[in-house]
Amino acid sequence: MGQQLNNAFAFARDEGKAYWFLGTLLEMKATAKDTDGAFGMIESLHPAGYATPLHVHQNEDEVFYVLEGELTFTVGEKTIMAKPGTFLYAPRGIAHMYKSEGTVPSRILLMVTPAGFEQFFVEASVPADEYKLPPDTVVPDMDKLMAAAQKYGIEIQG
Repeated sequence: MGQQLNNAFAFARDEGKAYWFLGTLLEMKATAKDTDGAFGMIESLHPAGYATPLHVHQNEDEVFYVLEGELTFTVGEKTIMAKPGTFLYAPRGIAHMYKSEGTVPSRILLMVTPAGFEQFFVEASVPADEYKLPPDTVVPDMDKLMAAAQKYGIEIQG
């Protein structure tokens, strides 16, 4: 899985460790351990209609890059319609959310800096058996999710 050369590394699609999180598929591309704490990177697949709750990160900035599909992002007072190729920055301390629009899944790259927040997903997810959206039988443990949110400085606002 993946290639590591000196301190450089590479993962192709469907090569990162996979997790199911609230009906999505997450692939860990880079973690704090991989980047000496510089950043974490996750590739995320969302079903049509998926939306995050409005939330605030206290400890890290987020960068999003849309690979497939269309999403609506709300960051503070701004609403951004994002199509493939859209880059978006959500600074820490600012409430934000996004929704996967249309009838097809969306796929994004999410980078967090500094690294560490990617462990929130590991702790609040279920390891995925396959690189696809989870079956309906995978039910999130909301107590575990809320405990992880508190641990990683995430305030859920709605």
